[in-house]
Amino acid sequence: MGYYSDRLLCKLNRVTSSFNGGDKISSTDNKMLIIDLEATCWKGNQPPGEVSDIIEIGLCVFDLADSTLSDNYGIIVRPTRSRVSEFCTELTGMTQSIAESGAEFSLACEMLQARFNSSQIPWASWGEYDRRMFKSQCEELEVPYPLGEVHTNLKKEFARHYGIKKLVGMSRALRQLGMNLEGKHHSGKDDARNIARILERMMENGFSFD
Repeated sequence: MGYYSDRLLCKLNRVTSSFNGGDKISSTDNKMLIIDLEATCWKGNQPPGEVSDIIEIGLCVFDLADSTLSDNYGIIVRPTRSRVSEFCTELTGMTQSIAESGAEFSLACEMLQARFNSSQIPWASWGEYDRRMFKSQCEELEVPYPLGEVHTNLKKEFARHYGIKKLVGMSRALRQLGMNLEGKHHSGKDDARNIARILERMMENGFSFD
């Protein structure tokens, strides 16, 4: 469990193409992907000519059968339409040099499908941003969308399940549950795991996807 760079992704892409059913997640395995994206961002106005790029795909595999989280990864993605600003580095911990070591966006999408069967299993995120950002970048760069159409907005489900009128952020949801934030906030890998922890607690408290 860790971060994937360009070289490792190339190797994984070759290996996962020959995975058998026991290695690759199946649509019948009752698994869900928890995804959290980080993207280039700026304090104040967006620089002329630059477009926000995904720079990390954080994900956690959640077993719906026993309500537990397992694999936790961060895929570093190389930005092609913008640079990592100082503000973005302060927020996410990502630097331009780290981002440049990442995979091309199209390769990262292929890896999601090859390793996690991402288009065939349900997935969730904290809010709608991740789904919209993923779809937007895929359309703009003409890359096949790697995720399934069954998506759950856990921010809304959290509020509904606990009877909260106002939608809250992930860190506040953790506090309301008496849980500590693990890792760094705005690290895609760490945030995906924290979202999965929230879902784990929700299911312990009677939440279901029915």
